[in-house]
Amino acid sequence: MPASDRELEHASDQLADQLMEAGNTIVTAESCTGGWIAKVLTDRAGSSAYVVGGLVTYSNAAKQRLLGVAGASLDNHGAVSEPVVREMVAGALATTGAGVAVAVSGVAGPGGGSDEKPVGTVWFAWGSSPENTEAIVQHFTGNRDQVRRKSVLFALQGVSGFLKKA
Repeated sequence: MPASDRELEHASDQLADQLMEAGNTIVTAESCTGGWIAKVLTDRAGSSAYVVGGLVTYSNAAKQRLLGVAGASLDNHGAVSEPVVREMVAGALATTGAGVAVAVSGVAGPGGGSDEKPVGTVWFAWGSSPENTEAIVQHFTGNRDQVRRKSVLFALQGVSGFLKKA
């Protein structure tokens, strides 16, 4: 079952409250979610207090140019990989000076999947520095919209959990 608008709003509000209480800021570095995480975070009035911005780096060239992702990482591991999302976090933090970053890169479908990375494979990373970054892969089911919705919800909840541990 895909994440509903209400679930996305609740997760976004929860993360927004955490960020504001800590005086922290966030930046998004998104590929398969196409800016949806930033959209959900900025749906709330006053979000400029905690959202620095969002970078939609759908192409490998944009990942390299805007976030400093190494060509070797893309060549050796592919865009949908742990090294790439970790570098996306590092680049987003360096580019914006935000306190925390979230990065997402995946195969939303319906095409583009492979045996190694089938449709629904999504890598996530969140962190406050290159040394303090967590990455995890998820395998979602459903159509393109469902995979993307699930990815947005997982990303919001993942950052929230990361911040609770900090």
